[in-house]
Amino acid sequence: MKRLFTLILPFLITCALVVACDRAETPTASNTPASSSNPSSISAIPIGIAVAQTSNVALLGQEQVIGAKIAEQLFNQKGGVNGTPIKLVFQDTAGDEQGAINAFNTVITQDKVVGIVGPTLSQQAFSADPIADRAKVPVLAPSNTAKGIPQIGEYIARVSAPVAVVAPNAVKMALKLDPKIKKVAVFYAQNDAFSKSETGTFQETVKAQGLELVTVQKFQTTDTDFQSQATNAINAKPELMIISGLAADGGNLVKQLRELGYKGLIIGGNGLNTSNVLPVCKALCDGILIAQAYSPELSNEVNAAFRQAYVAQNKKEPPQFSAQAFTGVQVFVEALKSLDNKTKLNTLSLEQLRTQLNREILAGKYSTPLGEISFTPEGEIIQKDFYVAQIKMEPDGNNGKFNFLK
Repeated sequence: MKRLFTLILPFLITCALVVACDRAETPTASNTPASSSNPSSISAIPIGIAVAQTSNVALLGQEQVIGAKIAEQLFNQKGGVNGTPIKLVFQDTAGDEQGAINAFNTVITQDKVVGIVGPTLSQQAFSADPIADRAKVPVLAPSNTAKGIPQIGEYIARVSAPVAVVAPNAVKMALKLDPKIKKVAVFYAQNDAFSKSETGTFQETVKAQGLELVTVQKFQTTDTDFQSQATNAINAKPELMIISGLAADGGNLVKQLRELGYKGLIIGGNGLNTSNVLPVCKALCDGILIAQAYSPELSNEVNAAFRQAYVAQNKKEPPQFSAQAFTGVQVFVEALKSLDNKTKLNTLSLEQLRTQLNREILAGKYSTPLGEISFTPEGEIIQKDFYVAQIKMEPDGNNGKFNFLK
């Protein structure tokens, strides 16, 4: 039986499992594929979604879950992979490296997924992605923008544009809004790989624009009290402050800067690029500038469908993290369809499928909510459309939106 299991298509799902999955609607449910000796009994192709659904990173990961589930629904309505639906298998990475390692191990060895969208943080990717690479399981990073992610291995690619490409746009927009800016203060979370990578880009951009970097303040993503760092920065009299952190800590830092009297422009990094930051700093979120790799207003068929589904479900415009997770699922679906057109998936072992799927992903071109994208041979995304948005809060101080600037 063991030899038979290794020869058949490992991602076949039994009817009993499908019934069980129907009863487990929560994103954290583990949908474990079983095998079958009858290839005609394929019921769904499992794709792993390993993102943060708990911890201080959940404000970002929850948006990724929404985007992935919308993709699952929309693409299955269109026939899935040439008539075979996909089934997303969710595992919670929480907010640390061990959580991501556990989630990756589970979806690879237990759930037998064909590929993985995840994890949420670059810090987690540097620990978990090597596991997938050694197992030869393709990974599409939905929000890992730190330097060095595609270089982790042959099976690692990303649909999230690197911070070095996106972040400078926010600084340039700040100078456009206020040409008098001369002095800049920078804050970053020193315990997060992405934040450290992003602040490096911000600091290089500040210097390249001929601005004076008057202070660099460090904090932890778990911090809630920023009085010392905020006071030190305000005393340096900057006209612009730049924050690289996550939604919870970054939002609290914005709040405390405003409460201490800072009135100048604030740039938030990609970790603040979520409407979930609004309940943290509320009315004081108003005016934050954030560079974007996604705009809900992008005009193409797939973004229109994604946007319509997201708004209908959530009563607000879709954010970047949801769009990127959607895109990760979309790329897997389209690459699977392309591969199936060449070699029927049910003739391949799981190992063969994963390897050939990885090659197919890197060779493709995709029309996505992010615009037209493709990949370098190394797995880096090629994307041309980028934006800058500014948070505009409503008079009630609780609700707001991202206004895209020209």
